[in-house]
Amino acid sequence: MAARFLLRRSSQILRSIPKHPQIFESPKPILHSLTTASPDLSRISSPTLLRSLSTLRRGPTRPKKIDIGAKARQMQNRRLWTYALTFSCIAGFVVIVLNQFQDQLVFYLTPSDAMEKFAANPTKNKFRLGGLVLEGSVAQPAASQEMEFVITDLITDILVRYKGSLPDLFREGHSVVVEGFIKPFSDEVRKEVSTKPVSGKARGLDCFFSATEVLAKHDEKYMPQEVAAAIEKNKKIIEANHASEEAAKVAS
Repeated sequence: MAARFLLRRSSQILRSIPKHPQIFESPKPILHSLTTASPDLSRISSPTLLRSLSTLRRGPTRPKKIDIGAKARQMQNRRLWTYALTFSCIAGFVVIVLNQFQDQLVFYLTPSDAMEKFAANPTKNKFRLGGLVLEGSVAQPAASQEMEFVITDLITDILVRYKGSLPDLFREGHSVVVEGFIKPFSDEVRKEVSTKPVSGKARGLDCFFSATEVLAKHDEKYMPQEVAAAIEKNKKIIEANHASEEAAKVAS
């Protein structure tokens, strides 16, 4: 509508104003020429006139005011979100690494400690077990390809099953370290295990130790420090209990 109005208005002006050949020699603006006595606008193209009129109708543009405070707050919020996201990513990565590292950790435990931890949390069943090989407990049942023996800390006996050849330093009555998993007894496993009387206490438990590796260290007397300390403690407990039983018999 505005373009049509301007075009119609310019046509009326062109028809009403006489010719003036010196229109382009005047240094005055086009709008001023329109107000003179006889300007010649026939030589001025319509698009040029329209652009001139539309430009002159416009008012002066005001520069937009920049809110420095709002811009500063926006940048601060961006920095805070960046710091928060970075910290969250780092914290999540650390948690994942620690969980995986904790799952891979294997501690030296005695049979008593291993059974206690397994009873508290059956999902954590991987251990590195240390103790003494019970004398007379080594056997290979005819119905199984696995070797079996009993590890004891003088208080708790646990049956160990291992598929493979035992190390040369493996001896009954000496220390041993095995790595593997505690598993509940199944009917099939109970049919395969040896029926030696010496392993009767270990067979009375609800689970056994499935070894994936039998560790032979420096010599046949090798034992982790924590396991050796636990066995020495158990020896003192057994001796104290034996002494109290003897004292009770004498008193009676």
